[in-house]
Amino acid sequence: MTSVSPDARRIWRGVRLPLAVVFLIVLTGTLLVLARGEQTTGALEPGSYEPGGGRALATLLEREGVKIPVVRTAAAAKGVARDATVLITQPAYVPKETFAEIRRSAQHVVLVRPSPGTLDEVLPGVRATGQLETKTRAPDCQAVDPVAAGGATMGGVKYAATQPRAQECYGGSYLEVPGPQGTVTVLGTPEPLTNERLADEGNAALAMRLLGKHERLVWYLPTPGDPSLEAEKKPLSELIPAGWSYAALQAGIAVVLLALWRSRRLGPVVSEPIPVVVRAAEATEGRARLYRKAKAAAHAGETLREAARARLRPLLGLTRDAEPAALVQTVAARTGRAPAEVGALLYGDPPADDAALVRLADGLDVVEREVERS
Repeated sequence: MTSVSPDARRIWRGVRLPLAVVFLIVLTGTLLVLARGEQTTGALEPGSYEPGGGRALATLLEREGVKIPVVRTAAAAKGVARDATVLITQPAYVPKETFAEIRRSAQHVVLVRPSPGTLDEVLPGVRATGQLETKTRAPDCQAVDPVAAGGATMGGVKYAATQPRAQECYGGSYLEVPGPQGTVTVLGTPEPLTNERLADEGNAALAMRLLGKHERLVWYLPTPGDPSLEAEKKPLSELIPAGWSYAALQAGIAVVLLALWRSRRLGPVVSEPIPVVVRAAEATEGRARLYRKAKAAAHAGETLREAARARLRPLLGLTRDAEPAALVQTVAARTGRAPAEVGALLYGDPPADDAALVRLADGLDVVEREVERS
């Protein structure tokens, strides 16, 4: 007889091609990862090659001799900010005290799309006034860097300043605020600094003039996990406006009153008339007829015996789990009957017919009366 089960050679021939394809894919992916090296991702990350990253700008600045220390915490930023340009990509995650110290020590600070709340804390004279479409815009101002760069991809948040020397360019999406502690530039959009838009219009010229003025550019990437933010975190209760607290209290009182109004109250017991009254004797007779119709004399006899045993145990002071032998001996001692006779009556063979069932019922009834009289 020839076996039709596949052997090892047949299995290998069937799977070697798929295995070779899988191995080739894994090997190619591994080589590509090793060739590209370690990469970072994220918006304006100086090591990111993504469209929103800043790898192209960082490379151009380094070729011009600008040193770019990358920092991610407030403590690190304060340590290297002196006499440098500081680019802050997420101003909302910079503590107020940290920004003040950076502004005192740095020559130039660039904020990318700061929120109105952040401006109120770090630049009280500057406010956000609206939104602009991001597109190529002319400088329309007298600031040196925008005029030299020309048209650039600007838009996003629009800013305005109360300082008389402040320069609003590109429709207000570029704001230059000079001061005794250095210049602060606010950008309404990060687009001209990204890999995707750096080569468009005058974006590269604007970015190079804005961030390459000094020997060092501190590329500050704040994160929510900065330990310096722990002291400024507020509990949830402080973030809820007072009006909401009063509204919640009133709503709670209303819910309690509604529950009390709609809750069920206990009243008098309601008696319902029974539709059919069945007397106990009739129920017994009906059950007996069913046993008779089914010719279940044996089952009926066992039911009678079990009921009799259940009534005899408490009369004799025995527990419900008393052994049959103990019940038989106690009944025999109380009635003067022979144990064999009592055992046959309480635990004997089932009755074979209706006549035997009647005799069994009579015998059980007599024994119970004898125990009660004893």
